[in-house]
Amino acid sequence: MTGFGHDVWWLIVAKAVAVFVYLLLTVLFAIVIERKVLGHMQMRPGPNRVGPRGWLQSLADGIKLALKEGIIPTDVDKAIYTLAPCITVVPAITAFAVIPFGPQVSVFGHHTTLQLADLPIAVLFILAMSSVGVYGIILAGWSSGSTYPLLGGIRSTAQVISYEVAMGLTFAAVFLYAGTMSTSGIVAAQDRMWFAFLLLPSFFVYVTAMVGETNRAPFDLPEAEGELVGGFHTEYSSLKFAMFFLGEYINMTTVSALAVTLFMGGWHAPWPFNMIDGANHGWWPVLWFTAKVWGFLFLYIWLRATLPRLRYDQFMALGWKILIPQALLWVMVAAAIRSLRNDGYPHWELTLVVASAVTAAGLLVFLHRRFSTVRGYPTTPTTPSAPTAPGTAAGAFPTPPLPAPGRQTVGRRVSKEEIHG
Repeated sequence: MTGFGHDVWWLIVAKAVAVFVYLLLTVLFAIVIERKVLGHMQMRPGPNRVGPRGWLQSLADGIKLALKEGIIPTDVDKAIYTLAPCITVVPAITAFAVIPFGPQVSVFGHHTTLQLADLPIAVLFILAMSSVGVYGIILAGWSSGSTYPLLGGIRSTAQVISYEVAMGLTFAAVFLYAGTMSTSGIVAAQDRMWFAFLLLPSFFVYVTAMVGETNRAPFDLPEAEGELVGGFHTEYSSLKFAMFFLGEYINMTTVSALAVTLFMGGWHAPWPFNMIDGANHGWWPVLWFTAKVWGFLFLYIWLRATLPRLRYDQFMALGWKILIPQALLWVMVAAAIRSLRNDGYPHWELTLVVASAVTAAGLLVFLHRRFSTVRGYPTTPTTPSAPTAPGTAAGAFPTPPLPAPGRQTVGRRVSKEEIHG
C-alpha cells in the first residue's frame, strides 16, 4: 500500500474514468452476450439484426430507453422514487475502486498501480457498498405506492441479509490465510497457490452467495414475473428502468471481480501462462483479470439458462440451514490448520487441500440430494379413482361435475325449456 496516494491528479482522474468505462463496456457486452448464449443454449436465434450479427443490440436498447418518455405514477413519492435507481448504481461502481487490475506499470513516465485506491479493510468496504445498494431496491418498492413492488423490495432485503452472512464468513477464512483485509495484499498472498484450492468449501459458498446477492436466476425472487409482475421496478420506465439493469450488471461484475481477487489469484496469470516470463508484468495481467471475470459472468448466464427459480422457502433454507453452517464450520477448520502452520507443521498446505476437496465433495452431494429429489409423490403408480361431486370431500376444489361416460354433450340441441329452466 506504500504505492498509493502519490499519483498526480490527472492520473487519478484517468484511472477513475478508466474504471467507469471498463464497467460500462462490460455491461454493454454482457447483455448482448447473455442474450446470444441463452439463444444458443435454448436452440433459438438471439439478437441478429442490429449491427454486425446483432452486436449493437444492447447499445440500441440503451439509446431507446434513454429517449423514451418517463412515466411517473400518481401515488409515488417522487423524491425517493427518483433517487432509488441512483442508490442502486452508485455503490456498485464505487465498490470497484478497490479492486486491483494489475501490478505497477508506467504511464507516460509515471509509475502507478493498476488500482484506483486501496484500504486496510478494502474487502469490508466492498461488502458495505453492496449492502447500501439494496437500499435502492427497497426504497424503489416502497416509494412506488404499489403492492407488488413493495413485496419485491421486502424480498430483496431478506435475501441480501441472509446471504451476506454466509458471504462474510467466507471472507473470514480468506483473512486468516492472507493475514490482511487489503485486496492488494490478498492478491499478493496467492502468488504460489490460489485460495480456491486451499479454501474450496468457502469458494463454493461465496459463489452461491454472490448469485443470491445480485438477485439473479435461480435466485431472482425480488422480480419474479410469475408472482410479482416485475417486482421492485414494476412502476419504472425509461432511463430509471435502465439504471436498475445497469446497477444489476455492474454489481454482477463487481462480485465476480471480488471472487477473482479473493479466490482465483486476482490478476496473476493462470497455469500454464504463469510459466511464461513476463506474464505477470506490464499490461498482461489486465487480460488475465478480465478473462477470469468473464468466466464468472458466463456462470451467471449458464445458471439462468439451466436452473428453474427456487421457491422462497427453499431459498431461505439454503442460506440459513446449509450455507451459513458450512461457512462457519470451515472458518473453524481453517483457523485450526492456520494455527498448525504457525506452530511449524510442515504439511499444512497439503492437508488443507485434501480437507477442502473432501468437504466440498460432501457439500455438493448433499445439495444434489436435497434439491434434485422430488418429495411427496408416490413411488408406485396408482389407478385414478372415480370423480366425486364437488363438496363431497373436505377441501375439494369447486369444479363442475364431469359428464357421465358415454353421454353425448357436444353438438346436442338445447330446447327452450332447458334454456328458461
